Amino acid sequence: MEIFHVPCLQDNYSYLIIDESTGDAAVVDPVDPEKVIISAQQHGANIKFVLTTHHHWDHAGGNEKMKELVPGIKVYGGSLDKVKGCTNEVDNGDKLSLGHGVNILALHTPCHTKGHISYYVTCKDGENPTVFTGDTLFVAGCGKFFEGTAEQMHQSLCVTLASLPKPTQVYCGHEYTVKNLEFALTVEPNNEKIQQKLSWACQQRQENLPTIPSTIEEELETNPFMRVDNPEIQEKLGCKSPIDTLREIRNKKDQWRG
Repeated sequence: MEIFHVPCLQDNYSYLIIDESTGDAAVVDPVDPEKVIISAQQHGANIKFVLTTHHHWDHAGGNEKMKELVPGIKVYGGSLDKVKGCTNEVDNGDKLSLGHGVNILALHTPCHTKGHISYYVTCKDGENPTVFTGDTLFVAGCGKFFEGTAEQMHQSLCVTLASLPKPTQVYCGHEYTVKNLEFALTVEPNNEKIQQKLSWACQQRQENLPTIPSTIEEELETNPFMRVDNPEIQEKLGCKSPIDTLREIRNKKDQWRG
């Protein structure tokens, strides 16, 4: 399996997932369809279907155009999310396959939107698994609670996604990493892993390189929204539970201007 970033709009990423044995490809959130199709052609891939993480325009807004440009293409999206151009709704636990060796599992990760889906991708050849998290989990951050609650985001981040194997590579919907890590340092100023990753991320961006993928293991070490079980963080924020802590960190992030 190969994965390619397709930078779109100001700071979005679409992704091509290619099964090398067949050349079949899936595309995640193709908001700029022409760009995605050119990338697929450059890699000799045939796009078979679209994986939509959620209904927001900067993720689902290219679906109708994709259907025009690739006749017969399937467009997957969460059953609770009213995804534009959706042909096939998915629910938590639904399974898809790509080519001969790529398996895709739909994970319902609500809060940013009601029906947000993350896609967990594994290969028969045993290489590290991958998860496409849209706007639920960012590198060192999470999406705003537009349609859900702190309880839902805690379930999505700290139960559903945190339970994936630690080497799982995390591909999210936006290049927000530097700002997220700068904020993370306001929560844990002495966390050396955050300091190191921020230094690395700044260097990547200076060279116009992506900071994505991360891994589940790195997120558990550096992402304040996935570290809300930490008693020191709870105490610092004056919170009594992981969910209260998550809610408080989100409130602080929403007001933070960096």
